[in-house]
Amino acid sequence: MKAKIIKTKEDYDKACERIYFLIHSTYKLIAPNSEKGEELELLSCLVEIYERENFPLKTTSPIEAIRFRLDQMNLTQSDIAPLFGSKSRVSEVLHGKRPLTLRMIQLLNQFLGIPFEILLNGNTSLKLEAIKERTLLKSEAIKNYYSNKQRR
Repeated sequence: MKAKIIKTKEDYDKACERIYFLIHSTYKLIAPNSEKGEELELLSCLVEIYERENFPLKTTSPIEAIRFRLDQMNLTQSDIAPLFGSKSRVSEVLHGKRPLTLRMIQLLNQFLGIPFEILLNGNTSLKLEAIKERTLLKSEAIKNYYSNKQRR
């Protein structure tokens, strides 16, 4: 199969079939710099781009993530009260009446292992002091990431 930009569902299906074939065509590992390895890498990148554009993932809210993790770890709201300061504060956060603070986010990440990306998702209440924000935005990488995130 000749690799090309994936524009249709048919192209996507063919690329996925080819990836499957390449992976299962040998019992040996495919060397990254071999012809098969290069084709596999290229097709994988093209499929990833098509999937990102056509099958966007639903983002999980911080509240859903906390509730899921509590269930997963068999914990109650009372169990995590020390991370929030009190049982009532846990309840306020989980019912959307109070936003997560930066400290809560740090503690939830550290003790429950919830990724920062999820805990910060949709949290527009976290603001930096203007001087700290200007200092951060001097970094080209941070400025690019921040401006791309603002456009979404």
